[in-house]
Amino acid sequence: MASKIFFNLAVKDLKKSIDFFTTLGFSFNTQFTDASATCIIIRENIFAMLLTKNVLKILPKNKFVTPIKIPKY
Repeated sequence: MASKIFFNLAVKDLKKSIDFFTTLGFSFNTQFTDASATCIIIRENIFAMLLTKNVLKILPKNKFVTPIKIPKY
């Protein structure tokens, strides 16, 4: 089963950000798009969530996580 990766990016102006990424050739998942957020499809299982400050205010205030080292095989 393939994993999916979502990461959040804060934006000041969602419309301008959508226009910018559209110009670069990215498409969006409308299922996760509304007036305050959108989902950029980067690859089949990699997505970036563009979130306005209003959305970021209601998200949990988690600390940054230290990535684990994955052993090379």
